[in-house]
Amino acid sequence: MEGGRALNEALESYKKQINKKKAAVLGFGISNRPLSKTLAKWGADVTVFDKKNEEDFPSLTEYKNNGIKFSLGQGYLDNLHGYDIIFRSPGMRFDIPEIQRELANGAKLSSEIEVFMEVCPGTIYGVTGSDGKTTTTTLIYEMLKEEGYNCYLGGNIGTPLVDKVEDIKSCDRVVLELSSFQLLTMKNSPHIAVITNLSPNHLDIHKSMEEYIDAKKNIYKYQINSGRTILNYDNPITRSFIPEINGKLALFSILQECETGAYLYQNRIFYRENKVEKGIMPIGQIKLPGMHNVENMLAAISAVIPEVSIKSIVSVAKNFSGVEHRNEFVRSINGVSFYNDSIGSSPTRTTATIKAFNNKVILIAGGYDKNLCYDNLGEIIYNHVKAMVLLGDTAEKIEQSYKKYLGRSHNSTIPVIKAKDMEDAVKKAYNLAESGDCVVLSPASASFDLYSNFMERGNHFKEIVSGL
Repeated sequence: MEGGRALNEALESYKKQINKKKAAVLGFGISNRPLSKTLAKWGADVTVFDKKNEEDFPSLTEYKNNGIKFSLGQGYLDNLHGYDIIFRSPGMRFDIPEIQRELANGAKLSSEIEVFMEVCPGTIYGVTGSDGKTTTTTLIYEMLKEEGYNCYLGGNIGTPLVDKVEDIKSCDRVVLELSSFQLLTMKNSPHIAVITNLSPNHLDIHKSMEEYIDAKKNIYKYQINSGRTILNYDNPITRSFIPEINGKLALFSILQECETGAYLYQNRIFYRENKVEKGIMPIGQIKLPGMHNVENMLAAISAVIPEVSIKSIVSVAKNFSGVEHRNEFVRSINGVSFYNDSIGSSPTRTTATIKAFNNKVILIAGGYDKNLCYDNLGEIIYNHVKAMVLLGDTAEKIEQSYKKYLGRSHNSTIPVIKAKDMEDAVKKAYNLAESGDCVVLSPASASFDLYSNFMERGNHFKEIVSGL
């Protein structure tokens, strides 16, 4: 014991490895700021590299006072020479020439999340997928908390945890949302790995769908026999992973019974393991609307049920109202309800959102083009959308998907209106709406043409709606 706490041997070993090593931190965003401070605290010689200029950051003084150096602005990677270890940000590819040159000279490659997973003493739950990963991650966290565990929530969900690792104990539970960018170079899998589903996504950054899928596989690839992997049986891609699983396997399905895992039968959720079936709850008790949230609930249940009671699971299901920017109710004005689903950055996610409503919605969509296919969105728009306001780079693709479906001998058409920006889109959608209608922002596209991220886009939407 050290100071009344069990010694974290993995952490102490890592501190010795990093001490006096030249560490390059590439990118100075949310995860790399605490990482740079932590590495400096552990004795590394840290230099931060970022394409932004010094005036773009509020204050670098506190970092410089910790001995951290900076290479900023145009040509910021020109000084990347002679480093022992390189920590990339999730948004930076590992195969750019500057990184590859350093690796060829003996440098090691890592990231904030990889360091954390290497030295964290607690049990780690990792969640990834194309859609539903944030909701599933949060459900797992809430269920573990409800059961009484001391829990940490982080990763791609927006909270880096590397600077908190010295506070985490072996009996704690850590729940991480993991993106394909974080998983791309991962060589360490969480104790419990969950994949919600997989469909084409982020093909503007990944070189191919195969690379995207291979990145996701890293969440279970390095598990040992004691690990557990939870897969969506209804998704053909995740179902194909079954023969590759090293640890214990659990499945979830809304379409058929599972030998091990949670499934839906006659609108009730059941869990089966070792031929023993437990009734969990009717889906009518789940507060989150939509069948996609039933799937998220099944994934979370399959992940936690060895450690969490049915009572705790049901309590969370009845009370959990969702995560910000995920089909989030904003307000009603003159009988028109506004919903913020800014996280809806792919056609599959937008499909799940608008299908959750009982009546046809007025849809605000469009944004940055991630090179995704929109062909299947046309039928969803035809069946679930009353009117559509489009903006951004993908406006034309979304409109064409609808027109293409209309061309297959369908007659009725809906209003399709173009907007120059979010404020224009909200006003036009409100003008189209009647009392009882729902206006839903679910862009089916990324935000990068107008915003830094989906949170900024969602917050701007809420601001505009609040000002109507």
